[in-house]
Amino acid sequence: MILYPAIDIKDGQCVRLVRGEMSDVTVFNADPAEQATVFQSQGFRALHIVDLNGAASGRPLNAPTVERILQATDLPVQLGGGVRSMEIIEQWLSKGVQRVVLGTVALTKPELVKEACKAFPGQIAVGIDAREGLVAVEGWARTSRTKALNLALKFEDCGVAAIIYTDINRDGAMGGLNIEATVDLAFALTTPVIASGGVASLDDLRALKVEEAAGITGVICGRALYDGRICPKEALAITDEAPAAC
Repeated sequence: MILYPAIDIKDGQCVRLVRGEMSDVTVFNADPAEQATVFQSQGFRALHIVDLNGAASGRPLNAPTVERILQATDLPVQLGGGVRSMEIIEQWLSKGVQRVVLGTVALTKPELVKEACKAFPGQIAVGIDAREGLVAVEGWARTSRTKALNLALKFEDCGVAAIIYTDINRDGAMGGLNIEATVDLAFALTTPVIASGGVASLDDLRALKVEEAAGITGVICGRALYDGRICPKEALAITDEAPAAC
C-alpha cells in the first residue's frame, strides 16, 4: 500500500484546507518544490499533487509551481486539479507527470475519461470526492446528486488505474479516515482504490492496512504529516512494512 504525501497548491504555495474550504487555509511551505524534496528525503515513493486554484477555475493555474516540483524530484507524481481536456492531459504527461487525476470531468464528461484511458493506459486515475456520499465537483464547490459508487462503476471496464476516494467532510479536519465507506467502495469495484481525507494518526493507517485486501492500494496523507502528528518513518513502516525509526 503506497503512502502518498499530499502537496496541495494554492497561489503557488503548499497549503492545507479544511473540508475543501478555500477560505480556511494554512500555508505549510511557501516553496512546494522544496517540500517535495523533503518528502523524497523522508523515504516516500510517490507524490500526490493538487492544483487547488485549477480545480476551482477549470484550468491549470499553478503550472510553473508543478513544473518546479517535477524538476526538483524524481518521485512519480500523480496530479489533479483543473484537468478537463485531452490537451491538458497530454501536456502534463509530456512534462513528466506519471498519472493524471480526472475529477470534475468524470461526472460531466465520462467519455473523456474513457478516451484518455485508451490513449494513455495506466496513467489515468479518477478522483471521486464525496460529501455525504454524493459526488462534489468544481473544486468541491458543487455537490451533485450522483452517488460515489454509481460514478465509480461507470469506469470499471475502461482501464482506470485507480479511484481516488475522498470524504470531503473528513479532509483536513483530522477526524480520521472514513474507512467504512472506503472499504465498501473498494469491495464493490475491481478498480484499485486510493483512500484520502482525514488521516489523523498512525492508527488510521493501521486500520486501513488491515483492509488492504479489499482492493485498497494507497492512501493520501496531508495535514498530519505537516504538523508532525505522524512520523513519516513510522507511517511508511506500516504501509510499506519497512523498518521504523524516528
